[in-house]
Amino acid sequence: MTARKPRGKEPRSGRLPAGRKADVLAYVNEHHQVSVAVLAGHFGVSADTVRRDLDELDSQGALIRTHGGAVSTSLVPDPDTGTEVRARLHAEDKQSIADAAAACIRDGASLFVNGGTTTLAVMRKLRQRRQLRVVTNNLLLPEAVVGGAVEELFLVGGPVRASAMTTTGPLASAFGLDCTQESGVEFRCDVALIGVGAVDAKGGFSTSHLAEAVLIDAMARHATTVIVVADSSKFGRTLFARIGALRMADVLVTDSAPSAELAEALAAEGVTVNVADALSPGAAD
Repeated sequence: MTARKPRGKEPRSGRLPAGRKADVLAYVNEHHQVSVAVLAGHFGVSADTVRRDLDELDSQGALIRTHGGAVSTSLVPDPDTGTEVRARLHAEDKQSIADAAAACIRDGASLFVNGGTTTLAVMRKLRQRRQLRVVTNNLLLPEAVVGGAVEELFLVGGPVRASAMTTTGPLASAFGLDCTQESGVEFRCDVALIGVGAVDAKGGFSTSHLAEAVLIDAMARHATTVIVVADSSKFGRTLFARIGALRMADVLVTDSAPSAELAEALAAEGVTVNVADALSPGAAD
């Protein structure tokens, strides 16, 4: 008599493809960032099989395919997360924020714009504007403003952060000024459009890179109006380099209402909060 095989769970490698892909997605979401090798070992399948699963899940928008693995769409990026991945994190929220922030910027405005994928999304919404003057450390921005929107573009010099595609030199270097010498030259923009890494009721605004924090602070101090753009995943966090207190901003544009604690702190500092979902999308297209 042939012995019966013990009943129990089917081996992971024997799962049907649809079931395996669901398991792969759950695993990536649980661990946030996973390599192909780890997934292949965990599920008992070949690396090529994992790559095909990841490619299909990426095409469905379920996760983000990276070189050698994948990350969850809910990942909170670290300082080394590249711009290609960052641009796809909370992408719909960033587009809503971009619509709302772009509606605040008029023709002929002068802008400071720092690095980041949210500020880049705002600039892409301004292609129908005219006679803008832009000062930026964002190396991806020139491509984003193709067309007649920008009359003058000034790029901050200094060291390049490859992961963020930004420069981190002094703000005055954008104008060819010698930053080591005293100068009576004054410069000011109508708006500082600022993306930040974290927003906290007590810690204020912060980012992961000290030189970037120094540059953002300078942009804010030389602007008439400061508009901070940040999706709600940034709330309740603090990062290494503090940019400034909440009062630094005149307007915070985000995708969902802050917590009661953060909302109270923003109100106490005179910051207007624009929740993008409550505004009409496409206002500046």
